[in-house]
Amino acid sequence: MLAAYMFVSVLLFAIGATGAMIRRNFLIVLMSLELMINGAGMALIVMSYFTGNISGQVMFLFVAAVAASETAVGLAIAAMMYKNKKSVDINDYTTLKK
Repeated sequence: MLAAYMFVSVLLFAIGATGAMIRRNFLIVLMSLELMINGAGMALIVMSYFTGNISGQVMFLFVAAVAASETAVGLAIAAMMYKNKKSVDINDYTTLKK
């Protein structure tokens, strides 16, 4: 049973990593990063459950808090990107100049 849960966790992480590397839309990249964080969090919770140690679950609470703040900051950045150039395509933002 542990292998099945870990397989799903690795699959979530791999889908997220692939999406973050291939896609060019900033919002899709943010969603892919969330998938990666959820895959890692799932691995923490599964290993915590199967070892009987609660530290993995406590660590996931910190990971979830960081993921929530990352989403809020990322969406604010996406809103400013769209406001400035009417696009959220990452290729449009290769320089820091206006």
